[in-house]
Amino acid sequence: MPKVPRTPPLDRLDALPPDVHVLPAGTIVWRIYFRGGRHPTRWNRFRRVGPTDARFDHQLELPGEDQGRAVLYAAADPATCFAEVFQRTRLVNRRHNEPWLVGFENAVPAPLLNLTGAFTTRAGASMALMTAARSVSRNWARAFYQAYPATVGLYYPSSMHANRPAMVLTDRAEAAGVMPAHPRFHRALGDPALLSVLKNVARGIGYALQLNAASEAVRDSPGPPGALTTAPGRTAPLRLHRCGMMDPEPQAGDSAAHG
Repeated sequence: MPKVPRTPPLDRLDALPPDVHVLPAGTIVWRIYFRGGRHPTRWNRFRRVGPTDARFDHQLELPGEDQGRAVLYAAADPATCFAEVFQRTRLVNRRHNEPWLVGFENAVPAPLLNLTGAFTTRAGASMALMTAARSVSRNWARAFYQAYPATVGLYYPSSMHANRPAMVLTDRAEAAGVMPAHPRFHRALGDPALLSVLKNVARGIGYALQLNAASEAVRDSPGPPGALTTAPGRTAPLRLHRCGMMDPEPQAGDSAAHG
């Protein structure tokens, strides 16, 4: 039997109690989104188009139909967002398609199906669910969505960042009012104020960082306090409030995000 069967055992899931991880209200959640390109979006907008190639899209394979299903991918820390979003090229591109980093506090508790422990094995899969063919993982995401209607998303270990917590919120989270009115942190990756932070994140995960001008040349010396890597390959927590970057959402310019 494969570690992750292509077809989830729905009868087994129906009989299996879920392992639920509740994100308390006020938990800071991070994501990177894109204001430009072919599919621009906003910091709090769920993606209704799908399924795409993303691992845990739970939309059905019904092209062109509005199923009422939507997703928003996020993580417990900024570095995990970078590791996940830029994994294909391993290049943090600060300009292409206008990427922004946003941190927000969920407005209400969010019960998520916990895939970080033994539940995946009890369900008939394994931790390989995070690394198997994405089409297979999407089959399981659909099965989890059907079997556990009280959950509003998935809480899973990031295979790209040392199993740090990542999550996908579904349309149920949107309907429950999980998203706040305003974020706690909101800046474009192209903002010079983030350069030192991005330098350390990229070094910590072994990604390259795109620089756009000679004036942005990155030295090997550490950045400002609170945004340092503690040792090669290890990234210290991004204490953004100590870097003077826990600013309110910049209201001006938000209209630049269409769709």
